[in-house]
Amino acid sequence: MQKIMIALGLIGLFLQPVNAQEGEVLDKIIAIVGGEILLKSELEENLALAKEQSGVLPDNAECIFLNQLLTQKLLVNQARLDSVLVADEEVEIQMDARFDQILNLMNNDPKQFLDFYGMTISEAREKLRVDMKDQMLAQRLQQQVVADMEITPSEVINFFNSIPTDSLPYFNSEVEVGEIVFYPEPSEEESERAKTLAQDLRSQVVNDGINFSELASKYSDDPGSARLGGDLGWQQRGQFVPEFEAAAYTLEKGEISEVVETEFGFHIIQLLERLGNRIHTRHILIQPRIKAADLEKAKKEMEKVARQIQTDSITFSRAVKKYSSDKVQSYHNDGLMTNPANGTSFFETSELDVDIYFTIDTMEVGQVSSPIEVISPRNEVSYVLVRLVSMTEPHKANLETDYSKIKMAALEEKKAKSMVKWVSETISSTHVILDKNFDGCGVLDPWRNGGLANP
Repeated sequence: MQKIMIALGLIGLFLQPVNAQEGEVLDKIIAIVGGEILLKSELEENLALAKEQSGVLPDNAECIFLNQLLTQKLLVNQARLDSVLVADEEVEIQMDARFDQILNLMNNDPKQFLDFYGMTISEAREKLRVDMKDQMLAQRLQQQVVADMEITPSEVINFFNSIPTDSLPYFNSEVEVGEIVFYPEPSEEESERAKTLAQDLRSQVVNDGINFSELASKYSDDPGSARLGGDLGWQQRGQFVPEFEAAAYTLEKGEISEVVETEFGFHIIQLLERLGNRIHTRHILIQPRIKAADLEKAKKEMEKVARQIQTDSITFSRAVKKYSSDKVQSYHNDGLMTNPANGTSFFETSELDVDIYFTIDTMEVGQVSSPIEVISPRNEVSYVLVRLVSMTEPHKANLETDYSKIKMAALEEKKAKSMVKWVSETISSTHVILDKNFDGCGVLDPWRNGGLANP
């Protein structure tokens, strides 16, 4: 239950499990912001979802959530006035991604979804489509408001100096880590075996009339789609690797492709449906097997590279470009890993993968490790050379060591203040009506003073 509700929170919309509320909400309009209306049910559903996730809400939760929803409506209203566009295809991509998150937690079982939410997936998509588009409109306008905002060094210093000394954050030890990621390649013999199998399976479908889904379930090396008979669902142009996409978009409905080779292996593709730039396909993937000899060859290659770096025969930066996979983000950042939690190159050691943490635990700054074997969630094996780029001691925040973090915090505060100012100015030029039942909400005074309170 908790995992599913967290995933639903990521949707940011108003879908509730069938038992989330007791009794019926008598729906009515509680606010009008320009051309946008706010229903009581929207407020109630947001409150119910928040309570489901956190268990306890503050006494003024209703006022807080209503203020947030009014701001959302204000953003949507202004986005429409400013002709901000969100294409239907963009909405569908977001819907696919968000519903996939929920279904993954439900073992891709539509019946479990129906039992939990009291509606089918199709019904839920219809219910949420308009809300999703409004949410994307609001986000896009908000991004536009602060898009070109920058911050000067003096503003960063003033921001830092405004923080009371006893309120400065305390940073744990942090590290910067470089990596070279090398993926073993299968032998030519194994690649030929996989290609031949793929050609044989295609022949079984095209010439012998064998059911595509059955072969996908039995032979495909793509576990996510294999259990669905190879079905990849609806996808927007640009979601597949180029070779796969080039073949898929040339097919007629029901047509089977020739064997297509990509970085993942050999594919047999069938086009089920197409609507504009969106296609619904299924495939069978046959991957060449990486054998023990291939792993040993890759490991020895990386041991050789590590020795070259350690003896200054090649720089780490040059080795990244020559040997590291361009599929990993660090390849494009001179080998430097980026912390997804904050967008910087700094990690607390607790944020590192276990393999990396234990590798750098005994290393000196500037040192390069021996190759370590890493297995991804998709069971891909790689060999990684790790370089400890820098390490800080635990310390209280200061400009010398933590300038980039302080700059980021200062910029976020500046953006937040700019949005508050924008909301205030936009309220004053927007027709706003509030239900009198919320007159006790002091946080809503700007909406009443700038708009038109309902008598």
